[in-house]
Amino acid sequence: MKSKIWLSSPHMSGNELPYIQDAFDSNWVAPLGPNVNGFEKDLQAYIKEDRHVAALASGTSALHLSLILLDVKQGDEVICQSKTFSASANPIVYQGATPVFVDSERDTWNICPIQLEIAIKDRIEKGTKPKAIIAVHLYGMPYKVDEVNAVASKYNIAVIEDSAESLGSYYKGKNCGTFGDFSVLSFNGNKIITTSGGGALVTKTIELKEKAIFLATQARDNAPHYLHSQIGYNYRMSNIVAGIGRGQMTVLDSHVEKRRSNYKFYVESFKNNAKIVFLKEPENYISNRWLSCILLDTKETREGLRLALEQENIESRPLWKPMHQQPVFKKYPSYLNGVSDDLFEKGLCLPSGSNLTDQELERVITTVNNYFRTC
Repeated sequence: MKSKIWLSSPHMSGNELPYIQDAFDSNWVAPLGPNVNGFEKDLQAYIKEDRHVAALASGTSALHLSLILLDVKQGDEVICQSKTFSASANPIVYQGATPVFVDSERDTWNICPIQLEIAIKDRIEKGTKPKAIIAVHLYGMPYKVDEVNAVASKYNIAVIEDSAESLGSYYKGKNCGTFGDFSVLSFNGNKIITTSGGGALVTKTIELKEKAIFLATQARDNAPHYLHSQIGYNYRMSNIVAGIGRGQMTVLDSHVEKRRSNYKFYVESFKNNAKIVFLKEPENYISNRWLSCILLDTKETREGLRLALEQENIESRPLWKPMHQQPVFKKYPSYLNGVSDDLFEKGLCLPSGSNLTDQELERVITTVNNYFRTC
């Protein structure tokens, strides 16, 4: 059998090992320590804005804490981009709130500002003003930041910026992860950089960061004994995991460069295939190209190509199935224009890892070309 080509596998540099060894040597293996503090500072320095970073157990935990800090509770409504991974929506339900799903636009595949305002107006008319908006930079492509923030500002609704897939992406020269009232990062195994599992919450003030850390460490009050006046969570990142993150930060820019190079290679290789369409960067957008995605002409072509790649032991994946189509979320309100449904039917993610070799990329190209010769 041919060796497996993964969609987006972890890419370690070797720079992680000294930080991990230091954690062992100093016995800092708890969910705090020098690596945690250092990783937070590294991230703050990278995004280059007046922001504060709390390193957490996952991007999902960061989303959950964002909702808590915005006082989202049972009976509230939170607008969420429908075209996303379920982790964007799950924390809304953790809080007993109602997710309200909003469709995408075609320029970036992200939340549609027009549908967003339609949804807000309708929810207000029905008696419940949404408490927050979760907007996602899908596959590393920034959403329409100015337009979305303008709608949010008009109705005085907080924005949670889901940047789980977009570390290293830019909008108008500024880093993704700096545009929301709260922003969320992920370091899952398939992301641009990884801590094996982990995430971060980006806040505008040190007070909000400290509140997040308090909640993330079981909300233990300042007392000589264990005293708790509110519910807390076990959401803090460990010092060992943060050591991996510190080493990964040294190669973040090179990982982004390689993924963008993968995308350019695919575009050049398929430029004469009219059935393959790529998502281009609008003006003032720079995507980290976390995943290189294509649209085919029909669902049947998409599925046929996916199976052809699978036959060659090459992993690919349809674009995210919209939340409004998911069995667990079908009962919730949704404001649709058909874009995310069409993207799901025709879209496919190609292998995109920063550790892909030239030979592996050529295998992908050959398999795709062979499929179109015979289909």
